[in-house]
Amino acid sequence: MTTRKRVAVLISGRGSNMKSLIEAARSEDYPAEIVLVLSNNPDAEGLSFARQEGIAVAAVNHRDYKGDREGFERAVQVVLEEHDVELVALAGFMRLLTPYLVGEWKDRMINIHPALLPSFKGLGTHERALEEGVKLHGATVHYVVPEMDDGPIICQGAVPVLDTDTPDTLAARVLSVEHQIYPRALALVASGKARIKAHKVSTPADDADLGECSLIVPR
Repeated sequence: MTTRKRVAVLISGRGSNMKSLIEAARSEDYPAEIVLVLSNNPDAEGLSFARQEGIAVAAVNHRDYKGDREGFERAVQVVLEEHDVELVALAGFMRLLTPYLVGEWKDRMINIHPALLPSFKGLGTHERALEEGVKLHGATVHYVVPEMDDGPIICQGAVPVLDTDTPDTLAARVLSVEHQIYPRALALVASGKARIKAHKVSTPADDADLGECSLIVPR
């Protein structure tokens, strides 16, 4: 087996998607290894989970860098370099990134967003989906670029929006989809199967698991 890519997961809270990545990486044939979980919140619940799993953890408190976003990111970059990180996965990392950190990890940083991009960028995606009356909602894994919630799309998963849905019930179903598509997207990136061309991501046409990156959950 080829060497697995060393991955850092950046979180701000409980790290639900982080847990799905850690679970996937337990498999010996998974092409990525989670070597670091880093948070901007020293009290993030996900840090305790990662520590229990034997994964290195770190906290760079953004409150120590008031008004200096790039200074915060440079401190984050130092920690990533100390752990020889090769890929970065944002999993509920609630900080807008500057061109500095995005540039340091060009085509090596991915994010998951709870909406079918390019629709519903930003926060409050489930509420907005219900307000707009869309029939499908979901999640997107994409490469990170300087523009918020933009970048080439790697995987998407969709769920039907029900007449009885509330933001909470819709969010729960979307989260289940997130847990399915994020490990698959990271595997495609870590294995080199995901390739960017003209702002689009292509994967091998004969990949038997490609369907997992265009997932639609039935009603």
